[in-house]
This record gives sequence, structure tokens and C-alpha cells, in this order.
Amino acid sequence: MEKYSQYRDRGSGIAPFLPVSTQPSGIYLPFHVFLFLIRLPILVSVTLSYFFVLQWLPIGSLGKKASLWLILGTPGVWWIDLQIDGVKKGSLAKHHKARLPQPGSIIASSYTSPLDALYLAAIFDPVFTASYSSTPQVERISLFHAIIRSFQQPQVDPPKNARLTDLRTLIRQHPCQAIVVFPECTTTNGRAILPFSPSLLTAPPAAKIFPINLRYTEADITTPIPGTYISFLWNLLSKPTHCIRVRIAESVHNQRMAQGEALRDERTSSSETLLGSEEGDNINVTERRVLDRVADALARLGRVKRVGLDVRDKQGFIEAWTKQRTW
Repeated sequence: MEKYSQYRDRGSGIAPFLPVSTQPSGIYLPFHVFLFLIRLPILVSVTLSYFFVLQWLPIGSLGKKASLWLILGTPGVWWIDLQIDGVKKGSLAKHHKARLPQPGSIIASSYTSPLDALYLAAIFDPVFTASYSSTPQVERISLFHAIIRSFQQPQVDPPKNARLTDLRTLIRQHPCQAIVVFPECTTTNGRAILPFSPSLLTAPPAAKIFPINLRYTEADITTPIPGTYISFLWNLLSKPTHCIRVRIAESVHNQRMAQGEALRDERTSSSETLLGSEEGDNINVTERRVLDRVADALARLGRVKRVGLDVRDKQGFIEAWTKQRTW
């Protein structure tokens, strides 16, 4: 992989865009093929049933969550390892719900796989958004779009026909739901946290921002490379089970909004949180501190490091990768 060395982080040597290698099946290949052939039609059936029929019926939030758990359960996503900052295992019921995302709060999630959006929808029934590194505004998207977006090319700028808004407006329009933000703007292999979009800076000061990191065992169901539908389905459906490791940090508040624009003259270009973004020159010390707290929490939860490679670097990596590969 020396030809991709320029797409490794200079400080840590981490390559966040390289796909995770799949372990050879060996003598278990017939069993894996059997699982794949059995599960594929079931997964297609339950997925189409939900997105084309069930989600439009008045089955309520519980009905929709049950349908989504059926989709997750089909490929064997049975085991969820959940830990919350400041809460001991087995003692969650003794604590207030304030340690979990609630309606009116914001979920700042890691972004590695189509399962990210599916799991968050099955647990929180939130509103999904797409972030772009060139603007603090976000685009509201559906669950289906959030899933498909994990297979798409990275985008620095929003599409021309995108209906952009901000988090404050979305919270006001959807007071009974949480809002999901993927601040890295594009998927990785889960081995690093990319520079953030400034979209979190539009959150109202009263809204709690919960950093949530999702990791998978095996890690080959991440999709850092666009268009890898077939390999993803094979890795997902041919394994007996998968585990999702979920870590939720303590909430963060947008102090930038609370303090207004008093520090707008203290502009600084962030070399970590917003390196390479067009909004980087417009980020002041207070705003950078907010983004750093969320990014540091995601890195700590995932036991990974923050890197300086951003969406533009991934675009360059994808171009180099496709020249060497035949899809």
C-alpha cells in the first residue's frame, strides 16, 4: 500500500480510507456461502417491506423500531455492547435518562458503515442530516438516504438543489425527535476521526450534543470505499454474527451560541478540527473548543486518534484507488 502513503496521516501514520481486509473463509467457505444465500432474499424482503410499505403506515414508533430490528437481526447483528460515560454496566436503570439522547438533543455520530444509521434509527427514531465541510448548514435526509450515502462519493459542497437549514431550525421543527449529525461528512474504516464540519456550531446552547461512537466486529462491514455494495453484503451476510460496540459520551453544549459573537474577532484556522475546510478561517477560539470537545470524545470512545485528512483527501484517495482497481 506504499502508493497510498500520501493518504496516511503524517503524525500517526493512520490510513482512515483503506478498506479493512476480510479474513479468508478457508474450510468454512461452504457454510458462509450457505448463510449468504439463505439470508440475502430475507434481507431484501424485509428491507423493501419496510421502506416501501411499513414506514408509511401508522404503526407508531415502536412498530417502526421493531421492523428495523428485524432488518438488523437478519444478518446476525444480535449483540450490542453498550457503555455510557459515568454509568457502570448493569446500573443504567438507576440513573436519569439525561445521560441518553432525548427529543430535542443532537447525536454527533461516528460514520463508518450503513449500519450506523440503521442502528440509530432503531434506537432513537431520529431525524437524519447530511453535513458538508464547506458550510455550517445541514441537509435533512431520510433514513434510506443516510444508508445509501455511506456508499456514495464524498462531497465537499452540498448539491445545488439541496434544501439547507441549520440545527436550531430542525430542533424547533421536530421537538419530539433527536437530530443525528455525521460531522465527519464521509465514511472511514473506523480507525480515526476526521476533521469536522462546522454544522454543530448551529446547535442552540440549550441542546445537548451527545458524541456516539459505533464500532463493529468484524470491522470489514465498514464502507470507506464508495460503491462497495457487493463486498459489504457478502461480509455482512456470510458471517454467523456481528457485534456493535456502542459508546456514548457525556453531553456537550454549544458554548459558542451561548456566548454570542463576542469572540468573532479572535479568528483562527484550526489545524485539527477543520483542517482544509473552507469554513476553517472563520472559526474562532470558542467555536473550535466546542468542536474539539466533541471530536476528542469520539476519538476517546473509539480508542482511535484524530487525523488531519479530510473530505478532499478522501476524494484524492478514491481517484487513486479507482485507477488501480476494477469494480
